[in-house]
Amino acid sequence: MFDNQYEQQKIEKSLTLKNELKSFPYKQNSKRDTTTKEFLEKNKYLFDKEGRRNEDEKFTIAGRVKLYRVMGKASFLKIEDESGILQAYISRDNLTDGYYNIIKKLIDIGDFVEIIGYGFITQKDEITIYADNIEIITKSICTLPEKFHGITDKELRYRQRYLDLIMNEGSKNIFKTRSKIITEIRNFFNDMGCMEVETPMMHDIAGGANAKPFITHHNALGVDKYLRIAPELYLKRLIVGGFESVFEINRNFRNEGMDATHNPEFTMIEFYLAYKNYNDLMKITESLISFLLEKLNKKDIITYQEEEINMQTPFKRIKYIDSLYEIGGLDKNIINDKDAIIGALKKKDIDVNEKLSLGYIQAEAFDVFVEDKLRNPTFVTDFPVEISPLARRNDDDDSIVDRFELFIAGKEIANGFNELNDPLDQYERFKSQVDAKELGDGEAHDMDDDYVKALGFGMPPTAGEGIGIDRLVMLLTDAHSIRDVLLFPSMKPQQPTI
Repeated sequence: MFDNQYEQQKIEKSLTLKNELKSFPYKQNSKRDTTTKEFLEKNKYLFDKEGRRNEDEKFTIAGRVKLYRVMGKASFLKIEDESGILQAYISRDNLTDGYYNIIKKLIDIGDFVEIIGYGFITQKDEITIYADNIEIITKSICTLPEKFHGITDKELRYRQRYLDLIMNEGSKNIFKTRSKIITEIRNFFNDMGCMEVETPMMHDIAGGANAKPFITHHNALGVDKYLRIAPELYLKRLIVGGFESVFEINRNFRNEGMDATHNPEFTMIEFYLAYKNYNDLMKITESLISFLLEKLNKKDIITYQEEEINMQTPFKRIKYIDSLYEIGGLDKNIINDKDAIIGALKKKDIDVNEKLSLGYIQAEAFDVFVEDKLRNPTFVTDFPVEISPLARRNDDDDSIVDRFELFIAGKEIANGFNELNDPLDQYERFKSQVDAKELGDGEAHDMDDDYVKALGFGMPPTAGEGIGIDRLVMLLTDAHSIRDVLLFPSMKPQQPTI
């Protein structure tokens, strides 16, 4: 650790600071009273002031050194804090010769410094702080990448996000936008009168979505627990208990593969509204996305990965079965023929578990033939009952459920439906899921007797929805990979170096 020659030189400099200047290189208390942005704002008037400087008004700024040029008797620095970047001028005329000569040799790019000084305008018309005093308040040991090239290795950016944020303003802006999106989502639902709640992250039974769970062990109770794959069943218990509108923004965990749109832990909002239906949810979803576009100062037509996406409402709607031939291009006559769909999938070299029912095979076909073609926002509705174990059957056709998924740019963004509140039907659906698991569906639900019992006490007509926040952030920040919008994405551990 810290054993290359450049790191050793910086360590020597920190010792010089401590021993010769009696200045501890890792200070705790800063006297900063002005950010770089505030300094620039407060000194704009100097452009119109005679002499273009004001030596009477002093400021204390602090930040990381991003550029450092020594010019004999003077030095220029670029100091960066979260609010922006500011030029600083250090002159031997304002510091004692001895101190200036020492400090100019000890400063490195990456150090945090604190400067007391006044504002002036350089000959190149740049607002600058003229240093009366400068101190190194944190000495960096590791060397930053060369600024011109930045960090081109994406894996390094993901593994060392702190370095990515130091060097890449674009990355920092993505995460600022992510924070704003989550804040505005919360504001949207608060303004609707929804109550924000928190439900368990460790479950006794893996449920709420078709997914493989992570398993952990609770030592005190002596039982295995599952990291939640979805909060759905707990949130609906709250509707049973009498709360009529609830939402939760939090993490889910699914023990599955990783790609551009999947990470084992991810953030969702789930919300449940009593006395509403899935048509209401689709309107709310359209309103939410329009609201976010407005808050982010975006137009209805956005660019995602060089493709124009038309976000104007209302969004297109199409039934699940219809999408297989209208969008997927399958022969309309084979849509309800399990063997024929399997044949079409095999022509695409897709492995299919032929034991599964028609609804599951149709779902495979949707994933292969339809999903990626849904570019502009599209609600796909009326899903097969087999793949929707928690959704209410349609009144006119009990082979489908009142459910939708929203797709944008070929990605599933949201999933919502009328909630199944018939405890007897729910029990039978869980039993079917158990059967599907025995036939090889590793993502099927387990039986949840307590949830069925909760429904037995009565849940009013309710609609619920989950929205993938990470994918929504990808769309609204034009990010190619989910790793670009997660501060610390899951990565395969590196082998330790010896």
